[in-house]
Order: sequence, then C-alpha cells, then structure tokens
Amino acid sequence: MKKICFLFAMHAEAAPLIEKFDLKEEKGFFAPLPPVLYKGEHNGKEIFVVLNGQQNGLDLVGCEPATLTAQLVLSTIRPDLLINAGTCGAFKSKGSAIGDVYLSDKNICFHDRRVGDNGGWYEMGVGFYPCMDATEMADELGFKLGRCTTGSSLDMAAEDLAMITKNEGMLKDMEAAAIAWVAQLHNTPLLCIKSVTDLCDGGRATEEEFRENLSMAAQKLKEACFKVLDYLLK
Repeated sequence: MKKICFLFAMHAEAAPLIEKFDLKEEKGFFAPLPPVLYKGEHNGKEIFVVLNGQQNGLDLVGCEPATLTAQLVLSTIRPDLLINAGTCGAFKSKGSAIGDVYLSDKNICFHDRRVGDNGGWYEMGVGFYPCMDATEMADELGFKLGRCTTGSSLDMAAEDLAMITKNEGMLKDMEAAAIAWVAQLHNTPLLCIKSVTDLCDGGRATEEEFRENLSMAAQKLKEACFKVLDYLLK
C-alpha cells in the first residue's frame, strides 16, 4: 500500500490531519472544479487529504459533491485505499453515544433513494456497496462497527428512517454511499471512519446537536484517523 487518500466534506473535520502530517495544498490541482487537495508523506507512504471544497464560503456537503470528489480522486490520484472520514448521526436505541467512533461494516447503503421494489430497482437504489473488512482493526483499536447509510439531507424523514431500519443501518451520513459507489466502479477498497455528532432518536433538533458537538466529534475523528494510519502503516 503506497497511497492512502482521505476524503472529507468539511474543513473542520480535515484540519487536524492536515496539521498533524504537515500536508501541503496543491493549489489548483482540480481547477476549475471546487475540490481541494493536500498531500505529503508518512513512513514512506503518500498521504492525501481531499475536501469537497466550498461555495459562497460554505463547505460543500451531500452526495453530489462527494461523487464528484471521489471520481476526481480515483481517476487522477488512484490511491490504493480510499478513506471517507467524517461525522455522522447515530441511534441511542442501537447503543450509540455522542463521540463514539465507528468503522464501516458489511456494506454501505443509501436511505433516500426510493426508485421501486421490483426488477432489481430496490437493490440499485439502496446500493449495498462494499467496504473493506475492518473487524480486526476495530477490535485492536477499540472502535465500534456499524453499517453506514447515506442521504443528502441533515434531517430524517419518516421514509428515511423506515429504509434505515429495514437495512439495519446504524450510522446516518451525507456522503459515504456516494463515495462507495464510485469506489466500486474503480475497484478501489473503501473504509469509512465516522464520529457521532448527534443522535437521530435522542429527542433534540439534529442541526442544533450537530453544531454543539462538531468540535468534540472532530477531535475524536482526528484521533481515530491517526490510529487507523498507524495500524495500516505498521
């Protein structure tokens, strides 16, 4: 494994990793498109961090920016491993707590693509995209495992919850399945590292809880990324 690339939606999530490994921005690498590339070396391996970029001073979040960024990364940098690191929502009823760190498990799904139930349309809409088996890594590093499900909205409609429940989802984010789809097309292994900012069934407004816990969750995410890199590069 010579190249490892981290994909982030938000600069607040990526900044600690950029600072820790003294990664340098490759200005204009994806111009005129918005994604931003940072790169450097660690233990003889190339480390890349790519963000979706910004629009009007705001981080680009959701499936569309994530799809674009993943395609650009996989067609130009061609990493040996793609890591989607970020924050997520989770469920108190499934044993999650604010600040928990999860590695992706089983496969990665969409929860807001309702395109039909017959003739394979359900499977196409949900995706069930593969991710690397992180069971041993999670055991050694003390992280939880959970299936990540993706939609482009921060809130959760009743239909989304029904889909998440049906497919045994434990984590709710806004980019993993979009990235997983592109990674599958390029036959590139994918791992997701997710830190919980909000509890979907905790009784609080999602946006309020997310903003309140983002800094803490980003710190947890930073520590997790360091541990995962050490594990992969040992």
